[in-house]
Amino acid sequence: MSDTLKSADIGLIQRIIPHRYPFLLVDRVEEINGYQSALGIKNVTMNEPHFQGHFPGKPIMPGVTIVEAMAQTAAVMVGVDMDMADKELLVYFMAIDNCKFRRMVVPGDVLKMRLTTVRGKPGAKVWKFKGVAEVEGELACEAEFTAMMDLPKE
Repeated sequence: MSDTLKSADIGLIQRIIPHRYPFLLVDRVEEINGYQSALGIKNVTMNEPHFQGHFPGKPIMPGVTIVEAMAQTAAVMVGVDMDMADKELLVYFMAIDNCKFRRMVVPGDVLKMRLTTVRGKPGAKVWKFKGVAEVEGELACEAEFTAMMDLPKE
């Protein structure tokens, strides 16, 4: 991996992870530093289906979708580093720890998710990540999570 930071637009994201509407929760991943860290961007819009019921008249992004957006950012980070485009990478939660919510995320917000790898290396199946999600520099969520990378057979 070179010292140049990489990024993934929506096209590359869709080539790395299988998620699609309405469950693709990251629009761009920037500042990808190998498999060590990355910055995910999620533009929160009113037309997302969870806002119909969470909550009528007071739309708030569900906390579980914020954590999922962080996990998708981590999967893209690892997928870019391991050149997993078009290789059917699947990633599964194993644990979510120390998860805290500090601010509501609402339509119009830009959710910025900073992910770092706590444990894992290319070729490993089990990875652990730490993530923080912010809106306008204000902490919205923090969590640690463990995931299993279902690496495709070569």
